[in-house]
Amino acid sequence: MVLQATLFLFGSFFLLLLAGVPISAGIGIASIVTALFNMPSDIFALIAAQRCFSGLDSFSLLALPFFTLGGNIMNKGGIARRLIRLARLLVGRIPGYLAATNVLASMFFGAVSGSSVAATSAMGSILSPLEEEEGYDPNYSAAVNICAAPTGILIPPSGPLILYSITAGGVSVAALFMGGYLTGILLGICVAVLAIFLAVKKGYQASTVKEDASAVRIWIDAIPSLLAVILVMGGILGGYFTATEAGVVMCLYCTLLAVLYRELSFKVFYEMLADTMKSSATILFLIAASSIMSYVMSYSGIPAAISSALMGISNNRYVILLIMNLFLLVMGMFLDLTPAVLIFTPIFLPIATSIGMSPVHFGLMLITNLGIGSVTPPVGSCLFVGCGVAKVKIEGVTKYIVPLFFGMVVALFLVTFIPAIPLIIPYLCGLVESFWWN
Repeated sequence: MVLQATLFLFGSFFLLLLAGVPISAGIGIASIVTALFNMPSDIFALIAAQRCFSGLDSFSLLALPFFTLGGNIMNKGGIARRLIRLARLLVGRIPGYLAATNVLASMFFGAVSGSSVAATSAMGSILSPLEEEEGYDPNYSAAVNICAAPTGILIPPSGPLILYSITAGGVSVAALFMGGYLTGILLGICVAVLAIFLAVKKGYQASTVKEDASAVRIWIDAIPSLLAVILVMGGILGGYFTATEAGVVMCLYCTLLAVLYRELSFKVFYEMLADTMKSSATILFLIAASSIMSYVMSYSGIPAAISSALMGISNNRYVILLIMNLFLLVMGMFLDLTPAVLIFTPIFLPIATSIGMSPVHFGLMLITNLGIGSVTPPVGSCLFVGCGVAKVKIEGVTKYIVPLFFGMVVALFLVTFIPAIPLIIPYLCGLVESFWWN
């Protein structure tokens, strides 16, 4: 019965995706059809309604639209451009400096906005014209921008980490945020090293741009934007406000900066609110549909069956984690990050904890893995946004994404198999009990 339910649930879900049905609708339809083969329809209708409501009845979910809005304000309010100038100042002497600038600026931007898609759009729209002026291959520039963007969902604040915390049943957001620093920096370093290697190979030079402003002026302009990180993380760790309230504080602070920079009009602000509302509604609908799927999987015994199957292959934690990562890398090519977190957290988290993995460690591994999926075809959100901003085709970008992709996978395996990388900072902050396997 378990095998039948598994094949029916995921088989019908992927058939619906191939037919062009939206992911949220596909999750809901596949769950309902599978459930109707296992329980009376009147009972399931009541349970489904309860699950939808309980899945959305979370104060922590309010953080997602606020952080999304904060990222939009940064993008349109002049904050992103000031961070790019600072990044160029810091790495201007490196060959192919604009590629290194892109990676570093994405890390800065992610440290405030928490959105990989917003980072892709902001960095690409500002840096693409500069790279074109200096003779960079547009496909190379787009590939670096796309692969640097996932650092934005690891370096806190991070919407996906908040979503994982809620899905996993209340894993500490503060611990996930603190663990995201080294994880995101490692991912950024791996992308930057390969981007610089490719730049040297293509003969790109160090910066010859003469800045209008002095180095001191550039730092002064960027410091208020960087202070948003201290404000948000300091407030959370100091106990002054929750992650949800931190989202509100970030929005207010970024709005104030954008107004002071005189780069935010009422029309632009209205457009940002509308965009935030649309993306938030999509995420909430996904969460409601995934709540039904989680119940159907639990009722059918699917997570326990998958756990038994994995344990049957090997009881070695490294083998299990390797299989898990390979599976998630493949799934990340076909699913957006949000539905993938909602679907695979309840399946793989019990397996991970049973082999001695901390829920915080697993969450950072999962988000890193699925972040890599956002740069790969056919469904990579960063891939499509980055190609659209740079006005290039996916086929041309792919030859540069491949080596960068392998660099990102190296970072993923380091995070997976060396628990101290994601856990040492949360451990030093007293947020987790150990920085190694349990």
